[in-house]
Amino acid sequence: MNIKRLLTTLAIALSLLLIPLIAMFFTKGVQWSTSDFLMMGVLLTVLVVIFELLRNIKKRKFRILAMIVLLFFFLLVWAELAVGVFGTPFAGT
Repeated sequence: MNIKRLLTTLAIALSLLLIPLIAMFFTKGVQWSTSDFLMMGVLLTVLVVIFELLRNIKKRKFRILAMIVLLFFFLLVWAELAVGVFGTPFAGT
């Protein structure tokens, strides 16, 4: 695992958190708490680290498939935490 690439990718991913932070200053439609930022930071960090680990898969087809599946599960967890798609106790509603 290339640490420099991991840190660069992680910095880019975590910079996505600036979008809701800036939006909070301009609209009342975005109201994230500290725990929201923390949770999304953890989710993005885990996603990036696992993506970097998946780079070790030799066959490109399997690597891309694994990344697509991981991204799908990330989006499912994000949707559940945000609006409660499945109605679990972790739902954001």
